[in-house]
Amino acid sequence: PEMYPWIVNRSKSGWGVGYDFTNTRNKAKLIQQGIYVSLEKSLLKMLREHPADLVLSVHSLLTRTTMQGLMQFEKRPPFMVVVTDLVSTHMFWYDKSVDRCLVPTQPAYDRGLQSGLSPDQMRVTGLPVHPNFAERLTDKASAREELGWDPKLPAVLMVGGGEGMGALYETARAINDMRLKCQLIVIAGRNTVLKHKLETDRWNQPTHVYPFVTNMPVLMAAADILVSKAGPATISEACIAGLPVILYDAIPGQETGNVEYVVQNNAGIYAPSPTEASEAVAKWLAEGPEGLKRHSESAHRLGRPNAVWEIADEVWEQAQKPLIPTNRRNLFIDFSRRVPMRSRRF
Repeated sequence: PEMYPWIVNRSKSGWGVGYDFTNTRNKAKLIQQGIYVSLEKSLLKMLREHPADLVLSVHSLLTRTTMQGLMQFEKRPPFMVVVTDLVSTHMFWYDKSVDRCLVPTQPAYDRGLQSGLSPDQMRVTGLPVHPNFAERLTDKASAREELGWDPKLPAVLMVGGGEGMGALYETARAINDMRLKCQLIVIAGRNTVLKHKLETDRWNQPTHVYPFVTNMPVLMAAADILVSKAGPATISEACIAGLPVILYDAIPGQETGNVEYVVQNNAGIYAPSPTEASEAVAKWLAEGPEGLKRHSESAHRLGRPNAVWEIADEVWEQAQKPLIPTNRRNLFIDFSRRVPMRSRRF
């Protein structure tokens, strides 16, 4: 996890090439077999020492690996996958042996069918967003009063994920150069260097700079426009908040589909350079309150605030089921009966 932002910030194209190159059924299976071999001893030890009523995977690289480990036992608990990539889902996510696979969007569902899963194994639920997010959303005036923002100026919120990734600084400066009648809010995340640069710069409009935050529902409720990279969690939260998004960056392969999903559903636009992003902000602001309201309604239609509860219900249902025989012992007995005694050496 610590290497992910470093790689993405320094070699997005390399990440994209690797993502696309490995994104086939056969290559994904081969890579995950290698992961299983390297983790087998510790994985089986963990599964043996921590028996469960249900095993749930929320990481693509652990789906097939964990299932393979569970199949080494005579009986196994139900195995379930919650896909946390939004649209451009990698083949790592899908394994035909899983009992249930919950996906966030229809394109992710279709990708599962291509991988060999059946419709009965899958369901489109939306991406899980913490229930506190929807509960903490409030009206714009109250949110701005809580944050100390100008109550009348349109607010442009900029985020680059928890690590402040992508051309966040360059895009903020491009918006600043437009000298727009707005207030600018930039979330630098854990990127302390970025935060310092933003705080020491001069700005042409009221500008608020924040580090990593835990009050994103309030920030999104107070904003009119979101300028962000195409991360799945941020997009999902923005749609729940009815906050239209200008996407200034996307990780090749992994987030390419997110851009298409947002644009095709009129929840936002793609402006992949600081100049394009700043011009898009200017265009939306020029549409006035009515135009911003239309963009907000389009984004809100994509929101699925109940996804987390639907997923929780599915988890509970699967956890009530009995252990599932793997037929591992029967397969061994059948094999031993077919092999002549003289060739059996144990």
